[in-house]
Amino acid sequence: MKRFEGFMRGVNLGGWLSQGTYDKAHLDTFITEKDIETIAGWGLDHVRVPVDYNIFETAEGEPVETGMEYLEKAYEWCTRHGLNMIIDVHKTYGYSFEKSYNESGFFESEALQERFYKLWDRISERFGSRNDRIAFELLNEVNDKELSPTWNRIIRTVIARIRKNAPDTFILVGGYWNNSVDALPDLEAPFDDKIVYNFHCYDPFLFTHQGAYWVTQMPADFRIGYPGDVKEYREKIKALGLEYMQDYMNVPESGFDAGYFERHFEAAAKLCEERGCALYCGEYGVIEHGAPADVVRWYKDINSAFEKYGIGRAAWSYKQVDFGLSDGRLDEVLPELTKLL
Repeated sequence: MKRFEGFMRGVNLGGWLSQGTYDKAHLDTFITEKDIETIAGWGLDHVRVPVDYNIFETAEGEPVETGMEYLEKAYEWCTRHGLNMIIDVHKTYGYSFEKSYNESGFFESEALQERFYKLWDRISERFGSRNDRIAFELLNEVNDKELSPTWNRIIRTVIARIRKNAPDTFILVGGYWNNSVDALPDLEAPFDDKIVYNFHCYDPFLFTHQGAYWVTQMPADFRIGYPGDVKEYREKIKALGLEYMQDYMNVPESGFDAGYFERHFEAAAKLCEERGCALYCGEYGVIEHGAPADVVRWYKDINSAFEKYGIGRAAWSYKQVDFGLSDGRLDEVLPELTKLL
């Protein structure tokens, strides 16, 4: 399978230009060049930079320069420290993967889709000539399978627009169910040799999202270990009423291990081999409630599968946003953990 060279081992800068506040004090201090230097020191080769439309345009859709200025700054820092960069539109006007943002209408409105295309016109005009260090990710985590035909049409249209400014830039596309690896077959075949199939992985969900306050029916004090006992996973997820997420009935009695992830990614790797494109995992990680030793075991297992299939990846997330790797909770295992990113 083709490798996404230059984007094999990375980390997300979540909570900076997306999923945070948009005031200048936050934007100026949340991520600094020192953070980029630290990430480079971990031996990684890139950062994924989620961005929200709010910093690129007014509520009425008029362009503002703020977002571009911060991306320019990130690019300068990355260049200085030998890192590449993915620009990921995490939220567009009318759609967000987080329903709490109350963004809606994007998939039904051609006007809002045109606004999305224009946002990518501006990003690609600015950064399209820097394809040696920058890649583009169209939109974060489409939720509903029913949106797949519309999403494929939007992908086709926006890529054509981007290619006018960025003929050689890698473009990442993902499917429904929040970029599920199982949704990749329903994406249209790559339009050129610079398309990368993108997925996210937070399996087993009960471990990676234990105690997550934003998950309905998840108790704040719920804890579970990894690899644990698959029977306990089945019992607990049923008791919580979260079987619609995962029921673990397809997991062998031996439970979770590297083989679990290898089987999970195998079909996607074969698909990418057939379609001639690279495979990339744009998000994976464990919530801050995970015991450090268990977190290391989880990263070791998923890393084994990434390495087996040559999958590029970016862990979620460098700091804060409930998954921060550098927040102190993992200091005792961080030297070992960073080798597994």
